[in-house]
Parts: sequence; structure tokens; C-alpha cells
Amino acid sequence: MAQRKLSVLIPVYNEKATVLELLKRVRSVSLPVAKEIILVDDGSTDGTRELLKAIPEDQARVFYHDGNKGKAAAVRTAIDRATGDFAIIQDADLEYDPVDYPALLTPLLDGRAEVVYGSRFLGGPHRVLLFWHYFGNRFFTILTNILYDVNLTDMGTCYKAFALPQLKMIPLSSERFGIEAELTAKVCKRGLRLYEVPISYSGRTYAEGKKITWKDGLSYLWCLLRYRVCD
Repeated sequence: MAQRKLSVLIPVYNEKATVLELLKRVRSVSLPVAKEIILVDDGSTDGTRELLKAIPEDQARVFYHDGNKGKAAAVRTAIDRATGDFAIIQDADLEYDPVDYPALLTPLLDGRAEVVYGSRFLGGPHRVLLFWHYFGNRFFTILTNILYDVNLTDMGTCYKAFALPQLKMIPLSSERFGIEAELTAKVCKRGLRLYEVPISYSGRTYAEGKKITWKDGLSYLWCLLRYRVCD
């Protein structure tokens, strides 16, 4: 029997300071499955693109957008090119640590889950940081639970792991950070078996390069309401 494979999907935009360290961490994590690493540069202008072009083909597959289209567009590009049995979405900014991959994969490997979320609010270590980001995520998580009759603790987490065939069947149309809400809405609406596991989290400040803003909160709200009634 062929060894099963995890596709690590990494959208990248202006992460020159962190992307190579992130790649090192992803490559070094030990897993009971093979790995393919897919990086999608979303029109970086800070030198990230040049770093990615120097990555050997045996370390990662790298694709490039002509301009900045948004995180969701980069994730869609990565999904289209993924060939694994499972997939994990991984930001390139070191807020999330690949050492949590085994915990995310376990419910998929043993057949309990079709989707696994890494929750920042189930007891894992996390950096103490911005209250309004925390409040916003809690608000949207509660709204998700009300609209879709689930009991999530962290709908906005980056760490979403999937059985890849299930992920490829979900039509995605968001362009930027709204993909977190769109994926959650469509996972819940389709009744996929969803688990959460605790993860660590080392959030960044805006001075350190954090990109999500209050405007992305409007995208969250629109997606959660829209996909409650639309496919």
C-alpha cells in the first residue's frame, strides 16, 4: 500500500523575514505520512519572491501570482495543485507552529474526522496580545455557532486540516481573509465530521507584520451570513 501524504498549503505575501524559517520547521516535523510542501507567493514585493526562487525543487513546490490577489486566492491555487490525501493550511508568519501537525492529523488518520481545526482557546500555550482581536474572533465564533448549530471555539484559526478530497469538493470564492469564515461556513453546512484540537499560538503585532484588519472582520460577517443561505 502506498504511503499516505500530507499537502502543506502555504500562502505567502511579504514574509521575507520568516518564510525560510517556516519552511525549515515544516520540513523538520516528524509525521507518520509523507509530506509535500506547496508555497504560493501572492505577489510579494519585499524580496520574498527572490528567496522562494532559490528553494530547491526537492524541498517544496513554489507557484507565483502576478500580483497580490489575497490569501484566499493563494490558498485556492495551492488546493488546485495539491496531490496528497490530507491538507493543512499553514501561514508563513510563524504564528502557528508545525509541531502541532501530529495532533491535527490524528483524527483524520484514524477516521474520526474529515476536518480538524487547531483551536487557540483549548488550553495550548499562546502569546498574550491584542484584546480586540480576541474579542472579534470570539464574536464571530459565537455567531458561527448560532447560525450553523455547532460548538466551535475558534472559527478563525489558520490551522485547518482536511481530508483533501473533501476540501477539493468545497467551492471557494473569497479573495482575502474571508476564506476562514467561508471554509467554516461550508464545512458546517455540509455536515462534515469536524474536530478541534488544542494548538500553541504566537501572535504578532502590527509592527511585527500582522496583516488582518477590522475590514477583514466585515468579510467574516458577510461570508457567515451569505453562506448560511447560499452554497
